[in-house]
Amino acid sequence: MVDICFISSTGGHLAQLKVLMKDFKNEQIALITEKNETTKFRNQNYKIFYLKQQERSNMFFPIIFLVNVILSFFYLLKLRPRFIISTGAGAVIPFCILGKLLGSKLIYIESFAKISSPTLTGKILYYFADKFYVQWEELLNYYHKKAEFKGRLY
Repeated sequence: MVDICFISSTGGHLAQLKVLMKDFKNEQIALITEKNETTKFRNQNYKIFYLKQQERSNMFFPIIFLVNVILSFFYLLKLRPRFIISTGAGAVIPFCILGKLLGSKLIYIESFAKISSPTLTGKILYYFADKFYVQWEELLNYYHKKAEFKGRLY
């Protein structure tokens, strides 16, 4: 069981999460991300689990998506996180929704890269999130009811 599970896709989403993770050194945390050459971490003080790299344009997307749903369910049963914190994108959706259904609190942070329009992941997870943060005030026009602007991660 972990207190906090951080989950994101690779690239900028993961870079944003790593900024947050620094503030949780003493917590029992885990990280879930997509597996590729850029996500091979060593000597970390937290557990790392991997999803399959997922691209909607890939012709095998439905199969990869199904594998990620199964992996997400397995990881949730293994980790039982009290909180899930995510910055997106696509591959995190099943984990976040299943986690919420299994009793985790979901905190979602809309991507720093999205200044004037929401992401698909944000549009979906907005309805499941216990806390929903945007990094640009302009996005409050889209997520006006429960979104909060607290600043930027960078």
